[in-house]
Amino acid sequence: MLALLLSSANEVTPTDVLMEELWEGRPPASAQTTLQTYVYQLRKLLSRGAATEEGPRLVTKHGGYLLTIGDGALDAVEFERLVDVARESLQAGEVERASGALRQALDLWHGPALADVVAGPRLEIYRTRLEELRVHAIKLKIEAQMRMGQHHELIGELKELTTVYTLDEWFHLQLMEALSRASRRHEALEVYHHLRYLLREELGLEPSSEMQELQQAVLASHPKNGRPRHGVVRAAGRP
Repeated sequence: MLALLLSSANEVTPTDVLMEELWEGRPPASAQTTLQTYVYQLRKLLSRGAATEEGPRLVTKHGGYLLTIGDGALDAVEFERLVDVARESLQAGEVERASGALRQALDLWHGPALADVVAGPRLEIYRTRLEELRVHAIKLKIEAQMRMGQHHELIGELKELTTVYTLDEWFHLQLMEALSRASRRHEALEVYHHLRYLLREELGLEPSSEMQELQQAVLASHPKNGRPRHGVVRAAGRP
């Protein structure tokens, strides 16, 4: 219940939404009383943890409950704010500012979102949204580093990411770019052939035109320079 209230902090969460999340459409006869008990217990916990009057407060509103929190008090909200700052900075060409904001944003993550919460349907959607935004932030960070010429430093991270996100062509494309810029052409070609094999086996697809063009550039000994042609600022909108 606390996780659901935090996911819509500073907005009223209707009682029926809380019941749907807690009992997945099958509330017991005592659901209303049980919900009020949870609210009472949460209020005690929040009042015990709040050091000032500006601390989080759980307020009863007509038809629901409102959890108020201050600016910067919730990591998830701060993460989204920093990603917005980074996206705008990249679009404005302020690469170092974007990189700094993204480092701060990603440092707020300490594992999977809501890892210790048994999520109902709404929290599952919220968790998925946060995870998608995290991947987007990683892509923005990689783009910023590539623009700053940090391709050597990115190779290890990109190898790990292509292992985790095996069918995400974007990560493979950036790894090929980084390896080709580092004069490791044979490894760049291995990345292409490995992805091609996976796409054929899993989906019956060929690599994208961008991957094929980069493969030809590597074969011709003309590694691409500068920013990747399809940066995430243009190619990937906000999830």
